[in-house]
Amino acid sequence: TECEKEPGSLLWIFVMVGNIVRGIGETPIMPLGISYLEDFAKAENSPFYLGCLHTATIIGPFLGLLLASFCAELFVDIGSVGADEVTIAATDARWVGAWWLGILICVLLNLLVGIPFLFLPKSLVKEGETNEPEETSEKSATPLQENDKNETKQTMYDFIPFLKALLHNPVYMLFICITVLQFSAFDGMISFMPKYLEQQFGKSASDAIFLIGVYNLPVLCVGYFSGGLFMKKFKINIYQAANIAFWVSLLEYLLYFAAYWTVCDTSPVAGLTVSYQ
Repeated sequence: TECEKEPGSLLWIFVMVGNIVRGIGETPIMPLGISYLEDFAKAENSPFYLGCLHTATIIGPFLGLLLASFCAELFVDIGSVGADEVTIAATDARWVGAWWLGILICVLLNLLVGIPFLFLPKSLVKEGETNEPEETSEKSATPLQENDKNETKQTMYDFIPFLKALLHNPVYMLFICITVLQFSAFDGMISFMPKYLEQQFGKSASDAIFLIGVYNLPVLCVGYFSGGLFMKKFKINIYQAANIAFWVSLLEYLLYFAAYWTVCDTSPVAGLTVSYQ
C-alpha cells in the first residue's frame, strides 16, 4: 500500500561513525590516565587520585543524564517546528525528544576541555622529588631520545608475548571477567530501566532519565571517592584491597537479591493484559 515505505535514510551511518570516533577518543583516557597517575604520584597518594579519577567518570554520566532529561522534554524538530504545532505530550509513546541536541553540546564541551591537554608536558617530576638541574637534563636529552626509540621498537616486538602472558594470568583474567559482569549489569540498568519506569509508573522519558541519574550515580561517586580516601588513609595493600572488594561485592549482590521480592502490580495494557473491550 501507499502507507508502506521502505526505510531509505542512511543518516544512521553518521551516528554510527560518530560513536566509533567518540569511542576511539575516549578509550585512551582510562588506561593512559591511570598510568600517568601511577608514574608521577606517590604510592600512598595513588589510590586517592584513582578514586578521584573514577569519581569524575561517574560525574560525567550524571551530568549527561541531566542534560538528556532536559533534551528529552524538547521536541525532536525544535527550531523548525513551533511549540504550538506539537499536538502530543512528552508522555505519549509517539514523542521523540531532541536527542541530537545533547550530542552537539557535548561535542563543543569536549573540544573546550581537550585544549588544556595540548599543553601537558611529555614528562613530569615524580611527586615529592625535586627538579633536576637544567644542564643535566640538556646533556641527557639526546641519549634519552635514542633510548625512547629503542624502547618503542622493543615494545613492538614484545607485545605479542606480553599479551599471551596476560591471557594466561588467572588473576588478570578473573578481574576482566568480573569487570565485564559489573559493566553488563550497569549497562542493562541504564538501557532498560528508563523504559520500565515509563511503562510501569507512567513517567515521561525525561523524568525516567532524571530519576536514574539522581538515584544511582551520586551514590557511585561517594563510593569511589570514599574508597580511594580509605585506601590512602589506612595504606591498604593489594591483598587487603582484594579482600575488601570481595566482601563488599558479596554484600552488594545479596542486597540486589532483595529486588526479587519487590513486586509491583502490572499496569493494564490494552490487548496484552486487558481486552480492548
